[in-house]
Amino acid sequence: MLATIQTEHNSFQVDFSKPLDISIPLRSGEANPNAFFIQQPEFTPFRAGGFVGSVAEGGACNCENLLLNPHGNGTHTECIGHITKECITINQVLKRFYAVAALVSLEPERLANGDAALSEKQIRAAVKGLHTDVSALIVRTLPNHADKPFRRYSGANPPYLTPEAAEALAVSGVRHLLIDLPSVDREEDGGKLSAHHAFWQYADNAVFEPRFDATITEMIFVPDTVPDGAYFLNLQIASIESDASPSKPVLYTIL
Repeated sequence: MLATIQTEHNSFQVDFSKPLDISIPLRSGEANPNAFFIQQPEFTPFRAGGFVGSVAEGGACNCENLLLNPHGNGTHTECIGHITKECITINQVLKRFYAVAALVSLEPERLANGDAALSEKQIRAAVKGLHTDVSALIVRTLPNHADKPFRRYSGANPPYLTPEAAEALAVSGVRHLLIDLPSVDREEDGGKLSAHHAFWQYADNAVFEPRFDATITEMIFVPDTVPDGAYFLNLQIASIESDASPSKPVLYTIL
């Protein structure tokens, strides 16, 4: 299924029959990544009177209640409403679901405090020379161990972005950041969320106006079989009026 995509500056072909799904499937129970000590997802049959929403339990159909928290349970996309007093939802701000994306593999650097983080220098190098059409950056951190879809991040102080790195992304014009870490900020940072503020330019020292249409997608997983380079991105969310939604980013190789 070949399609020709015409952007403002270029045209190219993609094969929609060969998707590369970089989301982590969301399951009931512990077979998920977990961050910030958030409870695990629970999928349970709906029960009312004599009805049970489970064919295995004798019901006529499967009908489950889903209990989950997008921020700690798996692949999710969040908007500036994550850090604002105003109610701004991902369903309100994400209106364009396709973008030209660049996938880069970066190994977090060791900081003076012992943490591992992606630095401003690394991000500047990653976005330098990106084609004008690129509006999304996908970051695969190294080493890319196969346990990422099930990793227990809570209490482990995983890598993150420095605020300067996040601001470099904003200045570069990247509107959508997708990363395989549980957060762009340090697990324990006193509630500052400095990288979130810098990326969305929602701070007193911001370089320009807040970026209400920009998004951050965390906890993706990009297999080693997917090489660095340019892709056509389809960023899918559920129509949820909240600051974040479970999401399904899908890549298509640019032919």
